[in-house]
Amino acid sequence: MSYQTLDAHTKTLALWYIVNTSLQSYYKLIESFGGAEQALEADVSAWQALSLHKAHIGRYQDAQDVLAFVDKVQNDVARGAYGALYQGDAAYPDALDEIYDPPPVLFYRGNVARLSERQIAIVGSRKPSEYAEKITFDLAQYLVQSGYTITSGLAQGVDKSAHLGALAQSAALAGRTVGVAGTGIDVCYPKNHHALFAQIINDGGCIVSELLPGTPASKHTFPRRNRLVAGLSLATVVTEAALQSGSLITARLAAEQGKQVFAVPSRIDNANAEGCHHLIREGATLIYHPNHIIDEIASAHTFNALPKTFSQGVSAYGDEGFTATQTKLSSNFDKNTIKNQQVNINSEISSVSPQTVPEHLLAVFGCVNQTAVDLDTLVEMTGLDTGSLLAQLIELEILGVIAQQGGRYVRL
Repeated sequence: MSYQTLDAHTKTLALWYIVNTSLQSYYKLIESFGGAEQALEADVSAWQALSLHKAHIGRYQDAQDVLAFVDKVQNDVARGAYGALYQGDAAYPDALDEIYDPPPVLFYRGNVARLSERQIAIVGSRKPSEYAEKITFDLAQYLVQSGYTITSGLAQGVDKSAHLGALAQSAALAGRTVGVAGTGIDVCYPKNHHALFAQIINDGGCIVSELLPGTPASKHTFPRRNRLVAGLSLATVVTEAALQSGSLITARLAAEQGKQVFAVPSRIDNANAEGCHHLIREGATLIYHPNHIIDEIASAHTFNALPKTFSQGVSAYGDEGFTATQTKLSSNFDKNTIKNQQVNINSEISSVSPQTVPEHLLAVFGCVNQTAVDLDTLVEMTGLDTGSLLAQLIELEILGVIAQQGGRYVRL
């Protein structure tokens, strides 16, 4: 069997398979021979002269195996299991063309047009505090309404909250999120994220991977994933991360690519946020409202963000997260939804004034008055469990009708 039967795209795919997605080996072959076609026509001795890994040489010599892989991918694409995008295609994202080592092949599921939209990466801890989950969710939701697409790494914790916040939109803004996988495009990792993957795809988002189909998760695949998260995005935001965190790798890669890096501060005794504080000391931009990101990006690029649905002013910043004095955004953040892996958010943008409280929040709102009341008292008064109560309190805070002061709640 011969590689000459392949077209230009499938020759690229074949070479990508032969080097087992090794960027170093792939680009060494391209630079040495001038392209995938020429590399596949070269004598094996010419490959050996490049000091390539012996496994790559072995695959090159086994043309039958390589062609069987190419045939399988073509069949998978034809039946709609996933798509394949090649460098040079019109739909290949310009942002990745600008990084040092762009992937020659991208496998994707969902709306491939998302890859070329204005993206902001949000990353952070796999085990975030409730505060960080709330901040991440609201931040993603706000940025989508301001005209951006949210990119993250599909992991537990902050990544998931970022995707969910992006998905919590009206129909007109649905699906503005990109998930970059650290596995093959046909592998769901973490295993309990099947619902999240399905919602991203069904709502019009996109999941993408440079790794070969079937590739399992490993410690080597996630730094590669992080490079693409940063590469696709105009800027990277870290909402909570420890010092030894993959999120700091993403931030470093973003900085190396000339992208802006933002970090959300936290309490100085929060060990899970030491990475954010380190980034700020190293020159990342401290933010306590999404407008800071939008303004910085707008000043660095020629485009303008869409009209914002939040006001410019912030009435409180603390454990309650981003709270605007006037807002039209009704957040559907619920930590129990996050923890139970339920991904069926149905959020809408509504025009709710401080004097108008939705019916489902009236009971809790009625228990909060001008005299500050603590959470334990509210649990006794409402009969709700702590998780459900916190979710409703967060909604009331976002509506601007109550505020948290020193751990107690008061009506505005």
